[in-house]
Amino acid sequence: MKLKSTFKNLATLLVLIITSSVFAQDGFQGQATYMSKTTMDMDNFGGRELSPERKKMIMERMKTMLEKTFILDFNKTESTYKEDEALEAPGGGRGFMMGGMAAGTIYKNVKENLLLQDQEFFGKQFLIKDSLVKLDWKMSGESKQIGKYTAFKATATKKVDAADWTNMRRRGNDKDKKEDDKKEVAELKKDSTKTDAPKDPFEDIEIPEEIEVTAWYTMDIPVNSGPGEYWGLPGLILEVNAGRTTILCSKIVMNPSDKNEIKKPSKGKEVSMEEYQDTVKKKMEEMREMFRSRGGRGRN
Repeated sequence: MKLKSTFKNLATLLVLIITSSVFAQDGFQGQATYMSKTTMDMDNFGGRELSPERKKMIMERMKTMLEKTFILDFNKTESTYKEDEALEAPGGGRGFMMGGMAAGTIYKNVKENLLLQDQEFFGKQFLIKDSLVKLDWKMSGESKQIGKYTAFKATATKKVDAADWTNMRRRGNDKDKKEDDKKEVAELKKDSTKTDAPKDPFEDIEIPEEIEVTAWYTMDIPVNSGPGEYWGLPGLILEVNAGRTTILCSKIVMNPSDKNEIKKPSKGKEVSMEEYQDTVKKKMEEMREMFRSRGGRGRN
């Protein structure tokens, strides 16, 4: 029994030595593939006026925006995260997103505390340069298996920026609001002098100030990185659940023979994250005023 236990300990030690030597290499690099999926509740975006068939058609058309594949190339201190170009929809445009935004590469450098992101917004190219935002992660003893890796749970509260359309929701979306909606519909049926619904779609939509984030990371790959803007845990983040979005790692290749260069984005007008968010807010307000001036009719 002692001999068996000794062999087991030696095997564990050997694995640790091999793993440590791999990550200690100067040229170490890894590549992780992530599947990102965002759900949208049509019932909370005026969906009650749409037929089930219409809702299904809209969701099918939005699928290319809501389901994407990303590649994270990382080393000990740097990473780049971008959409898998090989899987882009024909004619869909690079990284097309709602509201005239096209997301490019997200570059993180944990040693320099640097975030760089190239972002297209309504035909203008921006280079967002700012410090990394470190979430106040709360560790949990909970663990689970993701592929061949043991992953541990961590949670945090994240502030939501004005450009994050994935977290848009109906204003006051809770049980009390739903009850109020039922009463409103009943009143509308009784009183034909009332209008059906707000003509301004922005009045019915809000972006929450904060959302809860759950991450699962593995210490089997001891790098301080993860998908998108997420980082700050003692191992590679394999899964993220934030608001309506789930990001799950489906494949990891350590020291791939064909490495992608991890380089800083450089194109676009350099702005801070706050400056970029102000630009988005102003554009959204401009669109809202334009909609109002047309009486909610859109383009003629």
